[in-house]
Amino acid sequence: METFDDFLATVDDPERRAKLDDVFVWVRKTFPQLEERIAWNQPMFTDHGTFIIAFSVAKAHFAVAPEAVPLEVFTERIRQAGYTQTKQLFRIKWDQAVDYDLLRVIIAFNIEDKAGHTSFWR
Repeated sequence: METFDDFLATVDDPERRAKLDDVFVWVRKTFPQLEERIAWNQPMFTDHGTFIIAFSVAKAHFAVAPEAVPLEVFTERIRQAGYTQTKQLFRIKWDQAVDYDLLRVIIAFNIEDKAGHTSFWR
């Protein structure tokens, strides 16, 4: 798997594939400076070689993984959006709306917070 399209091709359900593609398109348009990368069989966006956010797919949801720090900072907003979370990711059920404002603030937070980072992970 080398591209986001390769990843999307692994999502059998066309509605789910389209929903995730919409998220990827939104990230590209909102943060055009981010680079796309497939690693650990996941599509992820990076900035100056450092991890910003990744996505993965499960039967009941897709997961959004921005690392632990923004999950701690935005725990209440994630909960208010109706999503569940772990220490490393939050889950958007396939039948839930995507809270693009929440994604925007999490991605913007990571870009700013990791501006001086030289390693991939925090």
